[in-house]
Amino acid sequence: MKLPEKFCERMKNELKNEYESFIKSYDEAPYIALRVNTLKISSEEFKAIVDFCGENVPWCPTGFYYDGKKGNHPSSIAGLFYSQEPSAMIAAELAEVKEGDIVLDLCAAPGGKSTQLAAKLGGKGLLVSNEVNLGRAKILCENIERMGIKNAVVTNMYPEKMEKLFYEFFDKIVVDAPCSGEGMFRKDSVAVDEWSIEHTKSCAIRQLSILDSAYKMLTPGGRLVYSTCTFSKEENEEAVQKFAEKYPDISLREMHRLMPHRINGEGHFSAVFEKSGERQAKKHTPPITAKKEMIEAYRNFERENLNISLDGNFVSFGENLYLLPNEMITLDKIKCIRPGLFLGEVRKGRFVPSHHLATALKKEDFKRSIALSEDKLEAYLKGETIGYNGEKGYGVILYKEKFPVGWYKLSDGQAKNHYPKHLRKV
Repeated sequence: MKLPEKFCERMKNELKNEYESFIKSYDEAPYIALRVNTLKISSEEFKAIVDFCGENVPWCPTGFYYDGKKGNHPSSIAGLFYSQEPSAMIAAELAEVKEGDIVLDLCAAPGGKSTQLAAKLGGKGLLVSNEVNLGRAKILCENIERMGIKNAVVTNMYPEKMEKLFYEFFDKIVVDAPCSGEGMFRKDSVAVDEWSIEHTKSCAIRQLSILDSAYKMLTPGGRLVYSTCTFSKEENEEAVQKFAEKYPDISLREMHRLMPHRINGEGHFSAVFEKSGERQAKKHTPPITAKKEMIEAYRNFERENLNISLDGNFVSFGENLYLLPNEMITLDKIKCIRPGLFLGEVRKGRFVPSHHLATALKKEDFKRSIALSEDKLEAYLKGETIGYNGEKGYGVILYKEKFPVGWYKLSDGQAKNHYPKHLRKV
């Protein structure tokens, strides 16, 4: 690999006798890992049902190395794991998220850290996942949906716009900042082509601006994790120092550098800050904005097809009905593209469930389900109708007799396929 000359000079000066082993690491294949989605399955159970789970990632208890060629595996489609670069798993671990926390992933796409944070929340509290790029934000929504996350709100805003609306609101914030990407050179040739000293300097300026916004949104007593996938001290240690010096109530607790010649992963940097003081209890009661008839249509569907009754704040956009987490503030002035759990659509008074609702619930939450063999599951994922005699109505197709994959609707001895067309296998 041809690396930028000035980058090599800088790393040689910094690493000294480690430089040769650092450079040799670029001749090795990148490491790939998965992270088990504990919202759906434990690590032990996951390892028992698949044959591709390797050694544990040292800094992530639910992370495991694997060959990375399982995107179409039923366990991936069922949201049992998320493929993620192993070094990128450290930031969410350092956030020390607990169930019930109010958490912000400020630069969230494509969703690795958000889905990791959501697993730690255990379906309780609130996760706000923000991404300024709309296209990437849509990919983020798809990953949150696949992993069955109910309590995530996806926003599409610049941090300086958010800071006024979410002032001192979050217990934990993760800032995986846009950076010069030096740690990704082995995986991403575009990062190599785009690298320059000027680019690293411009990134450092932008990162400090993002940290300023994060500071304003962090509650007293809160914890902030700043991370990058670069080696540049301007973007890492120097940015951390400038941030800590600017705010007297911010203290730096720890820093971590993951180097590709020392660990099985790419380059990564993380720093942990804490804000002094104690959190002041704040109550937010978002108004129910959905039309009464839309809520009634959903409740009718729920009584006919589910064994549970979901609670929360119903909101609607056009025909789409959502369940907004109780901890969320009002959506006024917030550019929100996924306000919590997408329940489904109400068409002419009839409720049609979303794929998100299927992935977010457990087998026992449905009145009807069908467990398919692997070959029949493959046919279902291609959009084929399944012959089946049973009770009429909506139900879910199960993987391994336990994990929901998607909806079907039974009538006249046929399980009509409701797996989303854009997700179907070709």
